[in-house]
Amino acid sequence: MATIFLAGLVLAVAAQAQQDEDFHVYRDPPRLLLTAQRLRLLQRERERQSPRWEQFDRLMSGGAMMPEPGFAWGLYYQVSHQPAAAKQAVDWALGSSTDLRQLALVFDWCAPAMTPTQADRLAAKILTALSKPANTSANTPVGDVRGQSARALAAIALADRLPDQGNAVLGEIVQKWWRTQIVPQLGLPRGPLPREQRYALFEMLHALRDNLQIDLRESAAGYFKQLPLAHLTGNYPAPFSAPENEFLVPAYLHEGNPDPAEAVMSRAASLAMVAYDSNALESQFLQGWLIRDRFQMRSSLGAAYEFLWANPYQPGLNYDQIPLIFHEPSTGEVFARTSWDEDATWMGYFEGRLQLFQNGRLQTLREGAAVKPLEIGTATIATAPARDAAKFRLENETLFVLGLAPRSEYAVEIDDQELEFLDTDAGGTLRVPTSSSGEVGVRVRLRDAIK
Repeated sequence: MATIFLAGLVLAVAAQAQQDEDFHVYRDPPRLLLTAQRLRLLQRERERQSPRWEQFDRLMSGGAMMPEPGFAWGLYYQVSHQPAAAKQAVDWALGSSTDLRQLALVFDWCAPAMTPTQADRLAAKILTALSKPANTSANTPVGDVRGQSARALAAIALADRLPDQGNAVLGEIVQKWWRTQIVPQLGLPRGPLPREQRYALFEMLHALRDNLQIDLRESAAGYFKQLPLAHLTGNYPAPFSAPENEFLVPAYLHEGNPDPAEAVMSRAASLAMVAYDSNALESQFLQGWLIRDRFQMRSSLGAAYEFLWANPYQPGLNYDQIPLIFHEPSTGEVFARTSWDEDATWMGYFEGRLQLFQNGRLQTLREGAAVKPLEIGTATIATAPARDAAKFRLENETLFVLGLAPRSEYAVEIDDQELEFLDTDAGGTLRVPTSSSGEVGVRVRLRDAIK
């Protein structure tokens, strides 16, 4: 009884703390992404003429066509203090652009260089966009992270011009959208936070914590603890060569070749993750994966993100110490590789689909398809030929069976062992410890199918 009472008291205190949250923004600009510590680091990088600064500066001073002009010129102004850079950003923002995220960044970063008239015009443009309700229709579901992140950045940048200092917009995003709609869906196989929108998610995480001391991860601690490793292991072994540099390619389900823009934003998300919690063990492994110079982004899209987020002075751990099999029960994702070499065989099970990368070739299998069991270390990864029953022979310590019914109970029979019942995770993956020193037979049946 005492334990139940204590648990109830903790929940009550947490609920009261959330009710007492303050979403008013009072911090001085720049408020978005550029904390005083990060801005000092970037300015030191300019003074030292670091490779990342030199690449960014070469593009900007050389007049390169930047895919995100407001973001790039605004960042360049904050670090260089060149009025011409601010003029480029402001002129772009006051033009025909409707990109709310970049408009917010320009308003926040270039405020010292704007005239009162320019500031009023840009603020009116942002206010018009903010006055429209968030789009959560069937075509853009609640997982529209980019849209919500842009609204959060806009409300923070414009807080001084809002009657409630941003309280209504930011309170709705945190309490209604994030905690009520997103967090309960994080355990679904096709969850509300698409892989390709992780960078936008971390921009919002940074902005909210920097200005409101609110950490959205607290309501989904398990998901975020494993996210750096999920992001890392969800890359194919072989890099993709582009004219500017080599890219690590994140897992994708669309047809055709890898999209360099997706690879850029995946790396940007990785860098932002490390910057958000650089002391976490998982982040240190991710940092070890990122600090290889051959993957430094040099393109007109990537150079600004590389300069903004990369911290070459942050040590990282050797990523080859990460287990070869990553399994996240809360999402059902499984990523496995035979080694950390670039010619490794890789298997990925995510969003209900199974992929196999082998001999430089990517194969996405139809839903329910079976493949030959893959032996990795002391584990075997296999697919179920049927959703209610499967039979295997193996001699490894652990069996992962993919493609079963999600969150269901299965009867597991192992030679010379008692029958036991195990549950599949959110993605239909069953983890079976065999505890055998030799080859054994394993039979798996859906409990409801037992007669």
